[in-house]
Formats: sequence, C-alpha cells, structure tokens
Amino acid sequence: MKNYSFEKLLRARRQSKNNSDQNRVIVTSDINTYSPVYVSAQCGLKEADKIVALPGQPAGVTIEQYSGYVTVDPQAGRALFYYFVESKHPCSKPLVLWLNGGPGCSSLGAGGFSELGPFRPNPDGKTLWENKYSWNNEANILFLESPAGVGFSYSNTTSDYDKSGDARTAKDAYAFLVNWLERFPEYKGRDFFLTGESYAGHYVPQLAQLIQHNNKITNQTVIKLKGIAIGNALLDDEACSRARYESLWRHNLISDEIHDNIVASCNFFDGQSSPMCDEYRNEAFAAAGNINPYNIYAPLCSSPPSSSPGVSYFDPCTENYVSEYLNLPEVQEALHANVSGNLPGEWEFCSGQIVWNDWPSTVLPVVEELIESGISIWIYSGDTDYVVPTTASVFSIDKLNTTVKTPWYPWIYQNEVGGYVVEYEKVTFVTIRGAGHFVPSYQPARALTFFSSFLKGKLPPSK
Repeated sequence: MKNYSFEKLLRARRQSKNNSDQNRVIVTSDINTYSPVYVSAQCGLKEADKIVALPGQPAGVTIEQYSGYVTVDPQAGRALFYYFVESKHPCSKPLVLWLNGGPGCSSLGAGGFSELGPFRPNPDGKTLWENKYSWNNEANILFLESPAGVGFSYSNTTSDYDKSGDARTAKDAYAFLVNWLERFPEYKGRDFFLTGESYAGHYVPQLAQLIQHNNKITNQTVIKLKGIAIGNALLDDEACSRARYESLWRHNLISDEIHDNIVASCNFFDGQSSPMCDEYRNEAFAAAGNINPYNIYAPLCSSPPSSSPGVSYFDPCTENYVSEYLNLPEVQEALHANVSGNLPGEWEFCSGQIVWNDWPSTVLPVVEELIESGISIWIYSGDTDYVVPTTASVFSIDKLNTTVKTPWYPWIYQNEVGGYVVEYEKVTFVTIRGAGHFVPSYQPARALTFFSSFLKGKLPPSK
C-alpha cells in the first residue's frame, strides 16, 4: 500500500530552510472562540445507508453494514464518506473509529478492505473472502475517509482540496462524529475508542484532543472517549527520521560504515539537511535494495498472485484488487458512494489532489495533554516496517520522559511469541512480531489479540 504523501511531508521538512511557525501548529480548541458544530437533520438516513449486501461477499454473512455520506460543511458542500461494520453482538461492544494516514490515504481501502475489516477482495477484483480476524469481533468499527478529497469523500468547493491540513482534518472529523451519532443515536454514550496507523499518529491524538476540549464546552453530543491506539505512527519527525536509518542498520540492511556516516553527518534535531547527509541517506536506500519498505521481509507485487489467499498470507497485490473492486459501478452503488458524481475521477488508495498546508513537527505535546486527561494510550508497532519503524515509537516514547511500570516481556499467542510489551506510567507500548506497517494485514490473529487487550485495558497475555 502506497503512502506517497507521507514521504512528501518528510522530504519537505528536510528541505525546508527553517521550520516555520505554521508547521508547528498544534490543534486546539479555544473556549473563547468556540461555536457550535454544524448538525443537520439525520432522520431516515441510517436506513438509507444500510448495505443490503456487498457484491461478491461470501454467503451466510450476518453482520449489519452501513455506508454513506455525512455533510460536515454545507456551505462548501464538504462531505465525508464512511463505512460502518457492526459486531455480531453490537449492543455489548464499544464503538471504534479507524483512521488511515498518508496524509491522504483511504481508511476504506486500507483499513476496511486490506487490514481489519470483515472482507478482503480476491485476485479477480470482483469477489470477497471473509477475514475471520476482523476487529468487529471485538467492537463496532467505523471507517472514515478523511479529509475531503480522499477516497469517496469530496467537496463541491474545489479550492478546499488546496486547504487540507491537520487542523481542518480534526475539525471535520469531529463534525462528522457529532452528526454520525445523531444518525446512529443508539451509540451515544457508548464507550468510544480512536485507532489508526501511520500519519494517523497526527489524526488520532489531535481528534482526541478536540473531543476532550469540546466535551467540556459544548451542550452538543458528549463523546465518551476512553482511549486511543496508534500503530507505526508518525508522532515526532526527528524521532522518525533518526529511527529509520537506525532500523535499517539493526536489520542488517545497511553497512556499519553507512550507518556511522549518517550518524556523524546528519542533524535530525533541527529538521534541516546537508549535501553530505543527503548523500549518505541515498547510499542507505540504495544499499537496502529493492525491498518492500512497509514490510522488509514481505514479497513485492511482482510475481503471480496467490491462488488461495488466506489469513496466514498477505497477498502483496491486494491494493490492486481493492482498487479494482471499489471502482466497480455495482460496488459503488451498494456502498451508496459517488451518488452525485462528485468525484473528479476513479477511486484511489491515496489522493493525488489534496495539498497539505499545516502539520506540526511533533504531536508529543498533544499526547502529553491526553495522558493528563486520564484516557488509555497505547502505541503499537509491527517490527518489520522501516517507514515508521519500531525504533521510531521507542524514540518518541523516550521523549515523554516516563518511567517503566511493567518491564518489557514477550506476550503470547497460541503458545508462541506474539510480540513484546512494556507498560510505562504514561503509555503502553506493544510490538507485533512479524508484522509490517499495516499490522492487521500481515499478522491478523496477533493484531486481533492486541486489539482485544487494548479495549479491555489489560496487557497482552504473558502465557
């Protein structure tokens, strides 16, 4: 799965002559300037959003599925697309929002149909197979394509696509939630969790912060936020940039000489670069060779696809199958997507039309504020990713200056190591063994075990 926008942001940060103030924006709510969120009438829309059946889905599926649009700005005509999958026992399960990153990549295509959703497409791009390790075993899962311009989400004001950024993304996601809860009122007051991966290391903490602030100052819907979990997450630019080359070295993908040259020549702390540093960075990527950066031990999509996909093997061409499936007219009709022909072209995994304007170089101050609020904060990491490697999570947590509560130990799934965990006073850190950037894709069973532990607020099992 591609993540072009994420790479562009890191390059832009390095090439910038200075870190301008706009790149240090932290999303906040100002009590003195707060105005109520737009809320529209939602009567009858839940029934209209119900999916009778997805084309090609396996027989015997009993879960309820919904999808459609929620308007977040009526003046601009900005609407976000969602896909909602209920648990088999929806009344006893919490509500979980999942966000993919990019920025600009689809939570429907990645999270929904490639990772933790109930279905994945077959190589024919027309039929689906059931993922028995879907996270809706443990929760009611809501996938949001955000911001406008990503996936099926759109704006009737095309200049909106040039104004994308962290602040608007958080505000629109919050407006979406308030309106969605009006459409699905049975979930008001339900325990709510925020989850996501990659650049959602920005989305999730910022949205959580906005929820916490607005819960205090509005008489609109109070969202019962209990915790956040972010995987292989970009939390701090310096930590991530430094960690990527450390990870390559620790995995024996670059030589000691290249690693030592990068350490000696690159100053990751000021966000700037130098010709010598860039030369050694390029050497590192060339030395690593043609590997999958999202999972250094996984194959590339260059060989014939598997004839019998299953949960023990993630087909590297899955992105192609998802793109083909979600662009089928009958699938879009079943999803109630692109109903007005608002999309400028075909559905894409990652949007090429949005321009990102504001992002902080670190969201750790936001994480620290959330820690003080008392919600549960879990950071998890697939250990074969080098886009945002395990070392990036470790380096970021180090900056929180927290102490160890439960020392590092191996957690167990089916009598073997599922990963490793250390509980700090402020956050819980979990690794998932053998997983890349997209943890539920590569290790679905271990990912579900981790997710269940997170929701229960209990550390993953030690035996």
